[in-house]
Amino acid sequence: MELKNIVPWGRNMQEYMQIFNLTHDDIVNKKFLGCGDGPSSFNTEVDCEGGSVVSIDPLYKYSKSEIIARIDEVKDDILEQVEANKDSFVWKEIESVEALENVRVNAMLEFLMDYNEGKEEGRYIDASLPSLPFKDDTFDIALSSHLLFLYSEHLDLEFHIKSIEEMLRVAKEVRIFPIVTLKNNRSPHINEVIEYFKSLGFNTQIVKSKYEFQKGANEMLVLKRL
Repeated sequence: MELKNIVPWGRNMQEYMQIFNLTHDDIVNKKFLGCGDGPSSFNTEVDCEGGSVVSIDPLYKYSKSEIIARIDEVKDDILEQVEANKDSFVWKEIESVEALENVRVNAMLEFLMDYNEGKEEGRYIDASLPSLPFKDDTFDIALSSHLLFLYSEHLDLEFHIKSIEEMLRVAKEVRIFPIVTLKNNRSPHINEVIEYFKSLGFNTQIVKSKYEFQKGANEMLVLKRL
């Protein structure tokens, strides 16, 4: 994937905690893998809390200056698209497009301030699903925020199954949010994914999330080993 095809857009730790129903005890005691974290500040903020996160994303092959340039290139266009489709979002926690810009920019700035140090420490790794460069059972929880299911038109069922299998190989539990597509429809892959992993003996359930910004995107898929 080339940088011109990557749309960097960051979320913060508070959003991750709401998205994935995480507690502060989780943050400081669990080992997390973030799949497709991009320029989010989740990793940065958890590290400051003394917790443990490794984030993977093809974005991390690029330098800090290249990422900054790409953010500057796409930010206004993203916000214009949000403005043009305001009815597709829930303006509650985030009250306006201007507030959204502030939240996203602040998260990305925190990420950028931490980026070089985080790469040196092995917290930001250039990798992507469905192949993870980790040993079995390295993490407690693997998270996928706004990648799997959201991009169902771009990523087929086989990609989803292989990706989730790989996440379950390296983590005891997997949480994926949201389970709707970019068009606010439930992913066409969700039922087959659930049936497949149930047949393998995994505990698989759809759980209500504490977060909703995209309308209808308020549930996550949770998979655990029995």
